[in-house]
Amino acid sequence: MDIYDKYEVVIGLEVHVQLLTASKLFAVDSAAFGAAPNHHISFITLGHPGTLPHLNKKAVEFAVKMGLALNCPIQSYNYFDRKNYFYPDLPKGYQISQDKRPICGRGFLEIQGKDEVKKQIRIHHIHMEEDAGKSVHDQDDRYSMIDLNRAGVPLVEIVTEPDMRSGEDASLFLNGIRQLIEYLEISDGNMEEGSLRCDCNVSVRLKGTEAYNNRAEIKNMNSLRFVRKAIDYEFKRQVDLMEKGEPIVQETRGFDAQKGITLSQRQKEMAHDYRYFPEPDLAPLHLSDEYIEQIKQEMPALPNELLQKFVEKHGLSNYDATILTETKEMAMYFEDVLEKYGAPQPNTAKTVANFMINTVKSYLNDQNIAIRDFGILPKSLAELIRLFVEGKVTLQAAKKKLFPALVQNPDISAEPLAKSLNLIVEKDDNFALEVITNVLSQHPNEVKAYQNGKKNLLGMFMGQVMRASKGKIDPKVTKQLLMEKLGTSK
Repeated sequence: MDIYDKYEVVIGLEVHVQLLTASKLFAVDSAAFGAAPNHHISFITLGHPGTLPHLNKKAVEFAVKMGLALNCPIQSYNYFDRKNYFYPDLPKGYQISQDKRPICGRGFLEIQGKDEVKKQIRIHHIHMEEDAGKSVHDQDDRYSMIDLNRAGVPLVEIVTEPDMRSGEDASLFLNGIRQLIEYLEISDGNMEEGSLRCDCNVSVRLKGTEAYNNRAEIKNMNSLRFVRKAIDYEFKRQVDLMEKGEPIVQETRGFDAQKGITLSQRQKEMAHDYRYFPEPDLAPLHLSDEYIEQIKQEMPALPNELLQKFVEKHGLSNYDATILTETKEMAMYFEDVLEKYGAPQPNTAKTVANFMINTVKSYLNDQNIAIRDFGILPKSLAELIRLFVEGKVTLQAAKKKLFPALVQNPDISAEPLAKSLNLIVEKDDNFALEVITNVLSQHPNEVKAYQNGKKNLLGMFMGQVMRASKGKIDPKVTKQLLMEKLGTSK
């Protein structure tokens, strides 16, 4: 038995979501990403004496939406606190956050892995806070640089219970958060730019025990892959210490992506180290039931709701529905294609789903683009799908010839384009029989072998016939005619 099999990893996350507001949480300077260093700053951001914070109303609305999406009660009375610590990228010497009375209480997010087993990850709370600036260490050999553009940008921090038991669980949870914020349109969720990042609290214990051991906090993870790798490494590091009888230090660690290891940074602070106290320059927030209800009514359909709809109303498999609801834009595009199709048949939704997953999504992946950058309008794709459903073009011709042509000519309707490419199926059985006769005459030995019992040659004959017809004959009709012809051939 491997020594690691005796232990289990215990993981809790603190997920920071940068909110997509135009201005910062307590100042009017821009919250946009990408400006030259220290261009989006003001006296308030810099913490000059005499300046006062003014709360961003849109950030509060976004925090409420996040809480509702994660099944959290919204605390109608909440307030901000000062979190005191010194760091060069924290201009005021403290961060305005929420401690004793956060805006959202306990909730949960349901995750589902490849085994299709559903698991609830509990949310301890969600609070609002301002971001710190950014320290840049690779611009000078002797000095670190400070960029305060990010200082004051609004965040919500989602704090989970220690319910995750693998790096895969943590990755699924983070992906679920990213999916929700994209549907809610409250953040762009760009992990590479720091719009979504997390701290991973990792500890280990013997399987079957309940007590928690000291934990390591791995700071500022901004990649799902790195989260999995960091947790896997930290699990083994802590198990090795326990097996040697050495203590696990409660500390903050960083992840070296190149080496795939975590490194000690500093001893882990406790809550009392921050000397929290209520922010004296901001009045408490009082959110009315009417305000919360109005936001709830304006919420879009969320991924789990659309997934359920796609399965129950449209008859899709859970797998197909999961793929189509990965992004809001993909789900909306699918629904738009169905609407434009008009008067759908019982299996239309499955047909559309199959074409979008196997053809459209494959194309998007190959081109490394999102559905928003896809040139074919839903109406045109619906027309293309209708052509092969009605037997006017073959499925292969639709996928291999008509679809690429439509990508190159999105302004042309699918049917005229199919006609110009000579893809319209010939309905005349005589044409199909003529092609079949010519193909069989070129393969006399194979015909004899088929008639002597080698029935697997039928696929070869079909391929040759379809190729000879350039995909212009109906496969179902052709197969029947081919079998009749083979049955009477000498």
